[in-house]
Amino acid sequence: MKHFFPTFLRLVMLYALCVVLFVVAKPLFVLAQPAAVRDGVGAVDVMLAMWHGLPLDLATAAYVCAPVWLLSAVALWKRWTRWTLLFKVWAAVIGMVVALTFVGDACLYSFWGMKLDATVWTYLGQPKGALSSVSTSFALYAALAVILVAVSFYYLTTAAALPRKEATPRIVKNEKHWAARVAYTIVWGVCGGLLFLAMRGGVGKSTANVGMVYFSDIPFLNHTAVNPLFSLVSSSAKTRNFKKEGRYFSDAERQRIFSTLHYNKESILPDSLHLLRTERPNVLIVLMEGCGGTFVHAVDKQSDPNVTPNLNQLAADGIVFTQAYANSFRTDRGTVCTLSGCPAFPDVSVMKIPSLCEHLPSIASSLKREGYTTSFLYGGDINFTNTHGYLQSTGYERIDGEEAFPPSVRHTHNWGVTDRITFDTLYQRIIRQPEGKPWHMGFLTLASHEPWGVPYNRIKGDPVANSMAYLDDCIGRFIGRLRQSQAWDNTLIILLPDHGISYPEGISETDERRNHIPIIWTGGAVKRHYEVNVVCNQTDLAATLLGQLGIAHRDFRLSRDVLSTTYTHPSAVHAWPEGISWKDSSGFSVLNLLSQPIAPIAEHPRHSAQRIQAAKAYLQTAYDYLGRMQQ
Repeated sequence: MKHFFPTFLRLVMLYALCVVLFVVAKPLFVLAQPAAVRDGVGAVDVMLAMWHGLPLDLATAAYVCAPVWLLSAVALWKRWTRWTLLFKVWAAVIGMVVALTFVGDACLYSFWGMKLDATVWTYLGQPKGALSSVSTSFALYAALAVILVAVSFYYLTTAAALPRKEATPRIVKNEKHWAARVAYTIVWGVCGGLLFLAMRGGVGKSTANVGMVYFSDIPFLNHTAVNPLFSLVSSSAKTRNFKKEGRYFSDAERQRIFSTLHYNKESILPDSLHLLRTERPNVLIVLMEGCGGTFVHAVDKQSDPNVTPNLNQLAADGIVFTQAYANSFRTDRGTVCTLSGCPAFPDVSVMKIPSLCEHLPSIASSLKREGYTTSFLYGGDINFTNTHGYLQSTGYERIDGEEAFPPSVRHTHNWGVTDRITFDTLYQRIIRQPEGKPWHMGFLTLASHEPWGVPYNRIKGDPVANSMAYLDDCIGRFIGRLRQSQAWDNTLIILLPDHGISYPEGISETDERRNHIPIIWTGGAVKRHYEVNVVCNQTDLAATLLGQLGIAHRDFRLSRDVLSTTYTHPSAVHAWPEGISWKDSSGFSVLNLLSQPIAPIAEHPRHSAQRIQAAKAYLQTAYDYLGRMQQ
């Protein structure tokens, strides 16, 4: 006990010290930004940033202290005379890393306007060019600040963690102490487990990520909350130069091919295709988890009409896009495709890269500029795959996940709150919206997701179809209630999935039904029934919706208004880790991007060099799109 307890206490003190230092760094960061002070960032704002940023500070402190925990465990069991020396080396190295990161973040923010991340590595090879943007005095002050922070960190951590007398913490190896040694091992293991939980960001489905600390519609306050060391390390693990990827053609040839695809940037609509009663309806977008076209008879005549009768009826009464295709295969990607008109990639989840999310256009931000209030509701972990950070960055003012629901219902599904409960919450929020100001809400369902456990049993022997039937039942009940409310008359409801799934069993990416999806517009704001029978993507929702509302959509570079007369080359693209598919009026082609050379693995009705070129030119253009956002 004489060796163990002091060692345990010093580890706790070291961890607490690191957390305190990271928290205190936030107001110092704000003070280093004169523009922030000038723009009215006050003490309350800074305190909120400190509070909301605490989860990342806890995680970063755990990563920093993990080596000390490991060395302490070894030192407790062995006579290790180099313990003190090793700790001092750790304190010196980590002190310099922390100093360079936090001072660099504070200094560079006024130039970059974004949190320190892996972008910094691209400048290290050209230090002369980077330093040419700052004065000699600025560089000198920054260097002095680095030294001051590094030295301070070293002395504070050594004072907290090292014993006052030179000694090696250890447990005496003696048979009669075996029980104590077992107890110490258990306690130390528990300490390691707690550090791991802090690194992970808790016990939820999501792991620690930059977006989980976003709390404001003011980017600077979100950036203040982010721990720069965490941001730098996490983004470095994902860093790539997208402008160098997908180089299938020269820039000129890529541009020539892509121009033939006619990605229109404006809406020219004949009177017959103004399908809404008003240009400023309330807009509800419901992302139906996994509910692809193979479950909805209205768009896939091979499907069972008994699975989703409510969706079929809504399609018959409203606006239905019969030839729409999902861009991607996962929720994090499909959500960005839908709400931001952003392309999907075989091996990139844009949602997980906060520095890119901040540059994305979105339906929410476009509507917000037109006076709409914006919110998003999900019954699961809103921090999963940086969902919260993406939504915060793209214009959603209120964002709620499972924490907004009573604890008693948070585990009514494996992924969180089951759909019947979340749809009821959605309804209650809609009818309480104040009159006179239009609103936009996003809503993501979750029950129609494996393991397919739902409180419903209409489709016997098929849990997948039954979960979709449950979702359909929830939608039918929700629409029925909303139809009786005053909110119905001026509300546009857009129903579409985040992605399709492999159903029926055995269907694969080489079958175009795999990614065929329903897009249905309903609500009192819809003027009449209309079928849109042209091939299109879920990314086209943004431009098509904004076109109906008379709002410009030029910043949605790869989203098209499929109702416009400028939509002259109907096509759809889908990407997944192994490849990309392309569909247009000539047929359907699937390319394996992992083969060398890249080769088609399926083509219907026959081979088409034009489709293959189109798919490759599109993907190269999409990577260029990300590359421009990196700059």
